[in-house]
Amino acid sequence: MKTLARLVLGLVILDAAVTAPTLESINYDSETYDATLEDLDNLYNYENIPVDRVEFEIATVMPSGNRELLTPPPRPEKAQQEEEEEESTPRLIDGSSLQEPEFTGVLGPHTNEDFPTCLLCTCISTTVYCDDHELDAIPPLPKNTAYFYSRFNRIKKINKNDFASLSDLRRIDLTSNLISEIDEDAFRKLPQLRELVLRDNKIRQLPELPTTLTFIDISNNRLGRKGIKQEAFKDMYDLHHLYLTDNNLDHIPLPLPENLRALHLQNNNILEMHEDTFCNVKNVTYIRKALEDIRLDGNPINLSKTPQAYMCLPRLPIGSLV
Repeated sequence: MKTLARLVLGLVILDAAVTAPTLESINYDSETYDATLEDLDNLYNYENIPVDRVEFEIATVMPSGNRELLTPPPRPEKAQQEEEEEESTPRLIDGSSLQEPEFTGVLGPHTNEDFPTCLLCTCISTTVYCDDHELDAIPPLPKNTAYFYSRFNRIKKINKNDFASLSDLRRIDLTSNLISEIDEDAFRKLPQLRELVLRDNKIRQLPELPTTLTFIDISNNRLGRKGIKQEAFKDMYDLHHLYLTDNNLDHIPLPLPENLRALHLQNNNILEMHEDTFCNVKNVTYIRKALEDIRLDGNPINLSKTPQAYMCLPRLPIGSLV
């Protein structure tokens, strides 16, 4: 019986030996793995490791629940602020930051009440309309303003800086305000100004005007004997229309530009006229072709007393002959 049991046990051992897989050498790519097969065998050999070492290794893999987690040291405040600013800065698709626009808003600069000029007024291209808005001062204008209208308001004074830096400004119309004072440099430094309309105000004295003007209307104001500077219009070679009606002038402002076409002085206090007011008495052949429209009606002057003053004109002035 013992012999039979030994025989069965031997057969089982033999069968296990036959069916066991054969050991084959494994090739590792030396370029990817630096460890050899022997190193790997030693790596997983725990027989020679001391017990305390084993516990230490296990502890590092499975930390205790009460063990404190390691946290990175606090970063400097400056670096943290820079990182927050960088994260908050909007980025474009290519990663570049969005830059602030260099131009003013589409509604123009703000008034003293922090209100956009082009929301208070109407801005169309380079023209600004501020008519009938009960304004008491010139509002800040966009830098590209070329035509400015602020009629039927309550503006009392034109300051030095109201039109400063507006190098493209060509027309100013401030009809029907309450203007009584104009700074001496309010218009002088406007290189492109062509038309100036200040009618229906309370102006007593004109400031220095730019020589680029072609059209001036200061009718219905309070200009008197000293209201216009001497030779104020002398160098305005392109001045075509000069309207000074309904003031308190007692003389015709001389000299008049050669290219002047229309001169309106009705309803003033002009008493006399000289022979050389319009013509050149030293040159009897001189003809002033451009000046065709002269209005002197409503003045206490008798035009028939100075017939030689009109010999060079294409048309006689309109006024009293009695």
